[in-house]
Amino acid sequence: WTHPTRGPIPPSEFIPIAEKAGLIGPLGDFVLLRACTEAAQWPENVRISVNLSPLQFQQTDVVASVSAALACSRLAPGRLDLEITESVELAENAANRLTLARLRALGVGVSLDDFGMGYSSLSYLGSLPLDKVKVDKCFIDDADSNPAARTQLQAIVSLVSAFGMEVVVEGVARVGQLEVIRDVGGVSAVQGYAFGTPVPPGMVGGYLAPLQASLATVLATRKA
Repeated sequence: WTHPTRGPIPPSEFIPIAEKAGLIGPLGDFVLLRACTEAAQWPENVRISVNLSPLQFQQTDVVASVSAALACSRLAPGRLDLEITESVELAENAANRLTLARLRALGVGVSLDDFGMGYSSLSYLGSLPLDKVKVDKCFIDDADSNPAARTQLQAIVSLVSAFGMEVVVEGVARVGQLEVIRDVGGVSAVQGYAFGTPVPPGMVGGYLAPLQASLATVLATRKA
């Protein structure tokens, strides 16, 4: 959030305030609609991920909000991923688990963000209806120089894969980290500054164009 006088304010500062003030519901609805509207202008094979606060499950009808955002933006449900973070309230509430199941029934994806940093990560894998698990960046930070970190990453990938979920590794900033991930195997996607940094909405199209061209070349080569 770019404040007119205070300048850039990161989510880690303003989201907790919005949660305490009871404003995370309308703020979350605004962000969701804005994100879906932007993504609807991107190539059809590009997805978008939107983070949800655990408190949104208490303060709003999340399923209705997602349905409305998809309808208004005309974004295909399969192009939207919703990311949730670990919390006691989310995991131990049967109504929340039902909400996640209803979201998946809409056709959107549900991912667990920052896996490994919450209160009881393993319990989530067996109790929540999830499509993907995003491994926190702390497990890849020094994996290219620390054998123990590499072992941890391999164990997490094996565990998540055993539950039939896709694995995404966050915070990939160096080629060496990417090589470790390739060696470990079982990871379906990666994200991080090694591939790109945050850009304004107006620049996304220009950023995606060369990537789409490269992908088309690779696919054409494989087909030939």
